[in-house]
Amino acid sequence: MQEGPEFDLVLFGATGFVGKLTAEYLAAAAPGTARIALAGRSLEKLTTVRDSLAPAAAAWSLVVADAADHDALDALAARTTVVVTTVGPYQRYGMPLVAACAKAGTHYADLTGESIFTKEVIDRFHDQAVASGAKIVNSCGFDSIPSDLSVYQLYRRAVADNSGALEDTTLVATVQGGVSGGTVDSARAMLEAMADDPAKRSVLSHPYSLSPDESKDPNVGCQSDQALHRANTIDPTLRGWVGTFVMAPHNTKIVRRSNGLLGWVYGKNFRYREVMHAGDSPAAPLIAAAVTAGIAAGMAAGAVLSRSAMGRKLLDRMLPEPGTGPNDEARAEGWFDMKTFARTSSGAVYVATFSGTGDPGYQATAVMLGEAGLCLAFDSAQLPRLAGVLTPATAMGDALSDRMRAAGMTFELRRRR
Repeated sequence: MQEGPEFDLVLFGATGFVGKLTAEYLAAAAPGTARIALAGRSLEKLTTVRDSLAPAAAAWSLVVADAADHDALDALAARTTVVVTTVGPYQRYGMPLVAACAKAGTHYADLTGESIFTKEVIDRFHDQAVASGAKIVNSCGFDSIPSDLSVYQLYRRAVADNSGALEDTTLVATVQGGVSGGTVDSARAMLEAMADDPAKRSVLSHPYSLSPDESKDPNVGCQSDQALHRANTIDPTLRGWVGTFVMAPHNTKIVRRSNGLLGWVYGKNFRYREVMHAGDSPAAPLIAAAVTAGIAAGMAAGAVLSRSAMGRKLLDRMLPEPGTGPNDEARAEGWFDMKTFARTSSGAVYVATFSGTGDPGYQATAVMLGEAGLCLAFDSAQLPRLAGVLTPATAMGDALSDRMRAAGMTFELRRRR
């Protein structure tokens, strides 16, 4: 008689764009004894995906379940230790699966960069997940593993060196990669949610909106995700200009939530932001300014159009369709380099480097999500004892950091003084 769940890991959304990439990675990286299942709406499409994978996946089970079918999702969650999901936008389709996992005590990992969805998950399911023992882990891709683990390990290093608490900390992102229809659709889902409920706008605008207790958060004055200035104002080794990083509004909230879940250990003066490096060519300030202005204008236009049925139809015609993304060649040419500069209360200076090859939002994200799922499934003895709605750092900490390195990511820390 079998004890415990039938599967170690179920990949939900395996027939989607990132779902297929994640399935390919799991087929190559999972232990040979791993009990993995692919889940989605269509048995025919699931079979096609499984048949396209490495021979190790030939024996994987297939589970048919729709994102809106609560009974099917309850049954799915009860059969596995971990569910990894790529089915988005999560604001539209993700909540029933979270509910099923929180109730069953099943660990869960997703790719969301949707702060409004994450806030609702926290409010509705954190206490239930704590009671059931489930680790509900949002943002286990490029949003927000490099950000969250880098700051967490900088904190750990500062503690080991007895060099004081973290203070001004800035991630500088340099990336090359494409954008999929799913990513655009996720941003649009958040805009539509705000149009339908204007109160949700504060989730995006408030830096501590995902905090477990805002009254205990550091009081360090205004923190903005908008940027346009010389890079050497962050660190004297940097050249050129930095501008607004499109992923900063979500990533920074995840990092601040980690600080709160850990008991605000990063420091009473911990201030965190993220920017994008625009290079050091003569055109760099113009590039940085254009990106910064373009992000603001795009969000404003999307917000206006999302308020009406006619505007939403226009967005349908203008934007890429979900399920599309960079081709194989473009994904292979992508790369990312995230450097996080931190100063501590004693004056020590550290830099964390988290970098890798492959399109960051897709190729590298599939690796990150796959390893997060494997970490939750197989590294239980090394994981923090926390349960509830967590972040990558608070759910998996050192174990996930080790897995990122073993998977080929560069992840290193240096003390500069």
